[in-house]
Amino acid sequence: MGALGTAAMARMDEQLPWFRALSAEDRSWVGLVAQAGIAAFVEWFQHAGENRPTPSIEFFGTAPRELKRSISLQQTVDIVRIVVEVVEAQSDELAAPGGEDQLQQAMLRYTRDVAFAAAQVYAREAEARGSWDARLEALIVDALVRGEVDDGLHSWAAALGWTSSPVVVIAGHAPDDDPRAVIDGLREKGRRIGMDLLAGVQADRLIVIVGGAGSVNEAARQVVARFGPGPIVIGPEVPDLHAAARSARAALAGLKASSGWPDAPRPVHADDLLAERALDGDEDAREQLVENVYLPLAGTPLLDTLATYLEQGTSLEATARLLFVHPNTVRYRLRKITELTGYQPTEGRSAFTLQVGLILGRLSESAVTWRALT
Repeated sequence: MGALGTAAMARMDEQLPWFRALSAEDRSWVGLVAQAGIAAFVEWFQHAGENRPTPSIEFFGTAPRELKRSISLQQTVDIVRIVVEVVEAQSDELAAPGGEDQLQQAMLRYTRDVAFAAAQVYAREAEARGSWDARLEALIVDALVRGEVDDGLHSWAAALGWTSSPVVVIAGHAPDDDPRAVIDGLREKGRRIGMDLLAGVQADRLIVIVGGAGSVNEAARQVVARFGPGPIVIGPEVPDLHAAARSARAALAGLKASSGWPDAPRPVHADDLLAERALDGDEDAREQLVENVYLPLAGTPLLDTLATYLEQGTSLEATARLLFVHPNTVRYRLRKITELTGYQPTEGRSAFTLQVGLILGRLSESAVTWRALT
């Protein structure tokens, strides 16, 4: 048995490049497994007759768990094949006179059962790994939704092989399918398109975290078909997974407030729902509107022009009369407002957002004044 094990190791070193690349410790463990397999075959073959028991495959337990992660199932098949070749090459010397065929048939049966056993070992490992990955994925999604981002999040993501950036979070309603099947389908989709995807189903919501997409719209296009009916909201793009809590917060707030804009596109960006989110009580949206709309105009004639224009039903002439300026001056100021805020006062949705931002800015200034007085 010792000679056969040594011959098998020499053949592996000669024919298998991946075996030569293994660490000395892993090569030693492979040698022990090979010798244990040969010893198990000898022990099994000693039981002659038709009542020979099923071959024992406990020799796979010789290897530590880490070795199963270093060596793939295909590589395990290569090992079994080489061990069989070594034993078959010496079958004339090993078999009793006239027993060569019996030894060959026994080898065929034994190696068949070894192959099935190897597949079973790897299947159990894959199942255990899949369950562990699913738990890690659920923890990451839950942590981002709750905004609890710490070093543990990066450790979990690293365990799943997450390396992608930038990151975007997309939220919508979950389909009626089994949640596990939905998440598995998204994970498979990510592997096919070369993106990192994490997903979680929470109650009736499906939350998808996409990493490595060329653009926010590309990320949404790849996963939108996996959502159930109803609105889908795309959070803002962030540089890495650590900042993804902000994207998740915006996407979920947008999903909650999406009923305020029934005709919104599907999917819709969370920033396009700032007004609805602000009216729904989202503090992030309120701060963003004050910062993007009110503060750039505060202390300038543009603020009065915008307020008057909106109060007069977006009438250019009425605004010019009340401000005692020429209509062209109003047009110029409206263009400047668009340049400073990104919103066009002459367009319905933009005008609504500007109106909400204007009101929130006034309220914030009133709050500051009130705190100063009290």
